[in-house]
Amino acid sequence: MKLKKQVTVCGAAIFCVAVFSLYLMLDRVQHDPARHQSGGNFPRSQISVLQNRIEQLEQLLEENHEIISHIKDSVLELTAHAEGQPALPHHTPNGSWVLPPESRPSFLSVSPQDCQFALGGKGQSPDLQMLAVYSLLPFDNQDGGVWKQGFDITYEPNEWDTEPLQVFVVPHSHNDPGWIKTFDKYYYDQTQHILNSMVLKMQEDPRRRFIWSEISFFSKWWDNISAQKRAVVRRLVGNGQLEMVTGGWVMPDEANSHYFAMIDQLIEGHQWLEKNIGVTPRSGWAVDPFGHSSTMPYLLKRSNLTGMLIQRVHYAIKKHFAATQNLEFMWRQTWDTDSSTDIFCHMMPFYSYDVPHTCGPDPKICCQFDFKRLPGGRINCPWKVPPRAITDANVAERAQLLLDQYRKKSRLYRSKVLLVPLGDDFRYDKPQEWDAQFLNYQRIFDFLNSQPNLHVQAQFGTLSDYFDALYKKVGIVPGMKPPGFPVLSGDFFSYADREDHYWTGYYTSRPFYKSLDRVLEAHLRGAEILFSLALAHARRAGADGTYPLSDYALLSNARRNLGLFQHHDAITGTAKEAVAIDYGVRLLHSLMNLKHIIINAAHYLVLGDKDTYHHDPAAPFLSTDDTRPSQDSLPERTVVKVDISPRFLVVFNPLEQERLSVVRVLVNSPHVRVLSEEGQPLPAQLSAHWGSDTDTVPGIYQSIRRAGEEREQRVSSEFLVYGTRASKDKSGAYLFLPDGEAKPYAPNDLPVVRVTEGPLFSEVTSYYQHVQTVVRLYNVPGVEGLSLDVSCLVDIRDQINMELALRFSTDIESEDTFFTDLNGFQIQPRRYQQKLPLQANFYPMPTMAYIQDAQSRLTLHTAQALGVSSLGSGQLEVILDRRLIQDDNRGLGQGLKDNKRTCNRFRILLERRTTTSQSSSFFSALASMFKALGFPGARTGSPEVQDGRPVSFPSLLSHITSMYLNAEALVMPVAQEKPAPPALRSFTPLSSTLPCDFHILNLRMLQAEQDESLPSAEAALILHRKGFDCSLEAKNLGFNCTTSQGKLALGSLFQGLELGSVQPTSLTLMYPLGTASNSTNIHLDPMEIATFRIRLG
Repeated sequence: MKLKKQVTVCGAAIFCVAVFSLYLMLDRVQHDPARHQSGGNFPRSQISVLQNRIEQLEQLLEENHEIISHIKDSVLELTAHAEGQPALPHHTPNGSWVLPPESRPSFLSVSPQDCQFALGGKGQSPDLQMLAVYSLLPFDNQDGGVWKQGFDITYEPNEWDTEPLQVFVVPHSHNDPGWIKTFDKYYYDQTQHILNSMVLKMQEDPRRRFIWSEISFFSKWWDNISAQKRAVVRRLVGNGQLEMVTGGWVMPDEANSHYFAMIDQLIEGHQWLEKNIGVTPRSGWAVDPFGHSSTMPYLLKRSNLTGMLIQRVHYAIKKHFAATQNLEFMWRQTWDTDSSTDIFCHMMPFYSYDVPHTCGPDPKICCQFDFKRLPGGRINCPWKVPPRAITDANVAERAQLLLDQYRKKSRLYRSKVLLVPLGDDFRYDKPQEWDAQFLNYQRIFDFLNSQPNLHVQAQFGTLSDYFDALYKKVGIVPGMKPPGFPVLSGDFFSYADREDHYWTGYYTSRPFYKSLDRVLEAHLRGAEILFSLALAHARRAGADGTYPLSDYALLSNARRNLGLFQHHDAITGTAKEAVAIDYGVRLLHSLMNLKHIIINAAHYLVLGDKDTYHHDPAAPFLSTDDTRPSQDSLPERTVVKVDISPRFLVVFNPLEQERLSVVRVLVNSPHVRVLSEEGQPLPAQLSAHWGSDTDTVPGIYQSIRRAGEEREQRVSSEFLVYGTRASKDKSGAYLFLPDGEAKPYAPNDLPVVRVTEGPLFSEVTSYYQHVQTVVRLYNVPGVEGLSLDVSCLVDIRDQINMELALRFSTDIESEDTFFTDLNGFQIQPRRYQQKLPLQANFYPMPTMAYIQDAQSRLTLHTAQALGVSSLGSGQLEVILDRRLIQDDNRGLGQGLKDNKRTCNRFRILLERRTTTSQSSSFFSALASMFKALGFPGARTGSPEVQDGRPVSFPSLLSHITSMYLNAEALVMPVAQEKPAPPALRSFTPLSSTLPCDFHILNLRMLQAEQDESLPSAEAALILHRKGFDCSLEAKNLGFNCTTSQGKLALGSLFQGLELGSVQPTSLTLMYPLGTASNSTNIHLDPMEIATFRIRLG
């Protein structure tokens, strides 16, 4: 991390702008009115002219390729003997650009022990590996009778004679923080009434139980209730009647969410619970996310939870696990060689979490025990048999009918303890429903418990009541592995709830907001760290009285808005249009606030004389780098106006690694030069600004070559289009139901192409009807020069039932295997399953996906979550946007018709295996573009067998590339033009660069005890040690890299600050791990995320 002052001074332009008249001619042809009038049919003479121009274009690009490869070679040579060379870019006689050398050449020092982790240990293999389970199952969807997706369940009447069945009925209400209604509308219409009734009705009978999950709603309600009511809630929690399950701000989506945001919303919820109720959650509850990631059990385990429940899993997997009594298991991380990451997990067996699908296998019977559906109410049972109120006359018959379902359900599990959820969306919002459910069920329980011959004990319970009883029954303490229960590793994507209805569309739905989410996340992390550092330095200098502590309330609000958007109907893109707007307004509001927090902190930290610091909200010292006029607008870059007086820029690097980056600044004059803080000229490139910075967005390429290598890696791309089915069931916000394989994108017009060449980067921009693409190649010796920068500006607002995809085709022999990340935290190997429909083979891609063979790995890095697949050997395919006119019958009641102009950003990284390539690994990516203005996309040749290990890791270069893409350097112009601003000095927070496998996930100021709008003296430092693959070449990485076998000295980490105390804690700070120590030397295992409560001063 570094704040760097740069001075911009007017002067002569320091580089040339190359202009290719060919593209101007192409542009004129493209806009020829005669051509448009003829419906796009060229006369033969014009086609011939166009072909000639394309050939000239090929020739020019070939020359351009050679030029840029010379650039990289020149940089390497200059690194060795740079003395006496000019300090600015200049042309050599062969026409290539030469940059001044980087004064500090990069180095790599990776401990051999640190490379062992990715090779895997000798730990015991799990009993259930989900990749293997997928290969095993037929997915034949046979009719199972009353349990349509399962099978007939039978039992012997005497099975429970020696060990009675213990039944826990768990009342719950699933409250979506936004879906059909906005968060606030749901709260006022329903949620507040549910919680108010809960306080009253739970006091009527101490045997009643209830669980609650979403702290976003609970905290809003808490702010509006009396002290007396709060005391009742604390009492209900204290005596075990009310349990807070999971305790996150929301029940997050597990496909598109990034692990930073997943952890942040978990901390927000847990910190709120600790401060207001004094409770620590013990069990996880996730009944509605559309598929489950193995990241979640890791985070819950690190937060000291001991059990968890999941529901939305592919029906064929549920059936298989039910048949083999594997619905409860210890969920273990794929990299774990012992059992340190194990957490006990309960999978619900049936179709839904509603009452008809939770008491047992027959929904027709279970629905009769949902007493909200008693005759006369607003909802009834679709199976045409209504519930009956329980009386003395019918209790024996009704109880026996229900017990039969309980017994059948319990046959699917290994213990004689049974969990029966009792609830649905926004249930228990009226006192009458509380009475109907609790009174009727209590009569049934009283009868069952009074009949010893039935061998059953039934009662209301919380989720932890169930887990505790199960642990007790099998004789273990919570957190241990029950004897005879299986160990599972892997995840539960992709999800299908019936037939071939795969929930893989929401991986891309509303990509505009998925992108905005990640922009907000990067700003939140940057603001958290800078605010913590600025406040610590101000306190140390005794100047905290002048620092704007009010920024902490804005920071807290941004945490909560980002947390709210992780909800499984928000970041998923599956809410009503008005609700999506409400989320967007919240995100934008917090983004603007975070920019101001960053500006205020940066202002204080770079001031040479801190005593001159003055915070004026009406006249900020620094300007923002860009603005967004509305919640659905793309950013518009701030123009820095230059004249005779110098303008000053402050640049913030949010990463813990030093970085050499190209920084883009929009100026109003071509007559500029750029000087460093020391007054030395910096390399710069002037490029025309076309409309807005997001209008220039990557074209078509056919190969990538690394400098120093003869061999080119074939990498071509093409745009494709999916339609939707003609049958009744069609694609919608959730489902992807395509009308067969993708068809080539066929725009009405040929593309307009623009090529820019310069010393720092060259790029090709292609303009199509629905997408503008930019491929940019950086010519710098840092990380940015090692991959292709690709962005796509998509606008499909004039289409009907269209999904736009981008497919990369290579000659990498990847066969049927590809790799996608889970939440930006870990990599999950995938296999293309021919026995499954096309839509089943798509998976979430929050940050990256890659294919590989014995020689090469090609990684597609992304700055926003999208759906991805590999439908053929050597291919990667990503869905860019989807516009769908109809609902897909999952409750939303709308299609996806509110598309925005959306900019998707990627980086393509090609790496070689060290075992097969001895040539230089300093990489230049090169596009020999436009062999044809169509999109060639042939399938690749003979596949090579992959290793079958269910674990994989990115390289260190890949990790850093992903962070560069997702945490861009922020540019802040000094707002004051005249007179010159006070003296500024670069601020370097870290005394030394961290080991390059360490990542500062967050440095988060904790709230004060008495006033939650103010910060305390303590902060949470959250570190992640990344697992990485050493088998990919790692010379000349473009950044300094050392590893330390997981050791880090925290005491000397922050320059100019002392660590008053270091307390290791659970992930969300709820539990201290050991005692606070004076020793500040720590150790992290690979993949470990660790939290420390620290005091900076």
